[in-house]
Amino acid sequence: MEEGKKSIALTITIQPVEKTLTDEEIDAIAAQVIGQVQQKTGGVLRG
Repeated sequence: MEEGKKSIALTITIQPVEKTLTDEEIDAIAAQVIGQVQQKTGGVLRG
């Protein structure tokens, strides 16, 4: 970990009521969440 950086972990639970989500729908939601975190905090995924 670089000096001045922090490592955090997030857990997000998605519970659709009407149907089971497809892998593509889950991937799209994950991409939106990651994009919002990057935009609002400057955070990036490791690895």
